Amino acid sequence: MCGIISEVSSDGGTEPSALVDDNGSEEDFSYEDLCQASPRYLQPGGEQLAINELISDGNVVCAEALWDHVTMDDQELGFKAGDVIQVLEASNKDWWWGRSEDKEAWFPASFVRGYLRQCRKHTGMFTVAQLATIFGNIEDIYKFQRKFLKDLEKQYNKEEPHLSEIGSCFLQNQEGFAIYSEYCNNHPGACLELANLMKQGKYRHFFEACRLLQQMIDIAIDGFLLTPVQKICKYPLQLAELLKYTTQEHGDYSNVKAAYEAMKNVACLINERKRKLESIDKIARWQVSIVGWEGLDILDRSSELIHSGELTKITKQGKSQQRMFFLFDHQLVSCKKDLLRRDMLYYKGRLDMDEMELVDLGDGRDKDCNLSVKNAFKLVSRTTDEVYLFCAKKQEDKARWLQACADERRRVQEDQEMGMEISESQKKLAMLNAQKAGHGKSKGYNRCPVVPPHQSLHPIHQRHITMPTSVPQQQVFGLAEPKRKPSLFWHTFNRLTPFRK
Repeated sequence: MCGIISEVSSDGGTEPSALVDDNGSEEDFSYEDLCQASPRYLQPGGEQLAINELISDGNVVCAEALWDHVTMDDQELGFKAGDVIQVLEASNKDWWWGRSEDKEAWFPASFVRGYLRQCRKHTGMFTVAQLATIFGNIEDIYKFQRKFLKDLEKQYNKEEPHLSEIGSCFLQNQEGFAIYSEYCNNHPGACLELANLMKQGKYRHFFEACRLLQQMIDIAIDGFLLTPVQKICKYPLQLAELLKYTTQEHGDYSNVKAAYEAMKNVACLINERKRKLESIDKIARWQVSIVGWEGLDILDRSSELIHSGELTKITKQGKSQQRMFFLFDHQLVSCKKDLLRRDMLYYKGRLDMDEMELVDLGDGRDKDCNLSVKNAFKLVSRTTDEVYLFCAKKQEDKARWLQACADERRRVQEDQEMGMEISESQKKLAMLNAQKAGHGKSKGYNRCPVVPPHQSLHPIHQRHITMPTSVPQQQVFGLAEPKRKPSLFWHTFNRLTPFRK
């Protein structure tokens, strides 16, 4: 498949161009000129008309092969990815006549179906940051999917399809599917960025022109960008259906069953990462609201709040200190309420939960502290043997704290097993956004510290998506299918945005 990359004038000079499609199709007109003066180019098939007119005018139009075309037919032109082909005739939308080296023959003229390269050519319309927001890591997904498709094709039995064994393909590529997580998490931001751009007519016209120039089906860009999200949602459903009709005696049964479980785990991992990303924004805003915060940001080590509440801390000297405690993964943060404004919190310190051992205490005298305690528990440092004693007001409060501490250890272990990590750039962005939101305000005085919501979830093995026995229309993320025209693009965002609650 090819992409137009250059137009050479009849005198041999290369002409500059302002509009280049993903095949590199180049025009001597600005985008506005193309829209106004040459509307026929923006109709289906208009790109062939434009190319033929260039050829008729004596221009040399070249195309770049985007991937290999291997053929045994003498009437077809074979080439490798990156080869440059001169287009001699382009009246047929599927096959063009061209020259490569000393041979002239037909070659496939299918265009690369995407917007990204076109947008990159228009630096005046899109910044690097905007392109990263809109398209995310879609190029990585494309490369991965090409490899995955080749693996599937190798395992497909064309002569006897029922004997195909594709389960192993999913198992071998299981880790690779994790790249969808970044894309799915980025997608809501992409929809928001597009919605802002679409308020301007030139962007609406630009994206529609890209679609027409590349002969893409009648779906707007938001629908195409939704496809990877839908793809990862459908794999467990499709495998569930395949497993339903695969007998246990079939050679691929065990692999299909394992692939089904593996892809459920992938979908679960994506949901978990999405939930954590939402959580870190709230945690960052919470930290900014705390007066006198010291040391590293909470996000340097933590990504979710597990429990919070009031406890009485008993010092080594036997003094009681009423404190507000916030248990995150890896650390326990203590704050003090303002005497006059109880909605304001002052930072008082934190404990490294990775270094602590939880000890439940019965009511009565504790031998270590030589104090009578009730509803108490303590944390003992494994490295220094230092003891931290806490008392709850009620027995049920103590029970909740003991369970929360157990949950914290389990969450940390699950995150390690699943490879659950939030990138440094995402953490920095969350803190930067929180600080911008609080810019110009005195910390803790102009707003109440909003406690991030507790992450009350079942163990990870109980959080697998319940898959139906047959494939339903709904999908894992509850996504709407992209609306086909004539519905307007910028009216479809609310229906297309994934992860709606």
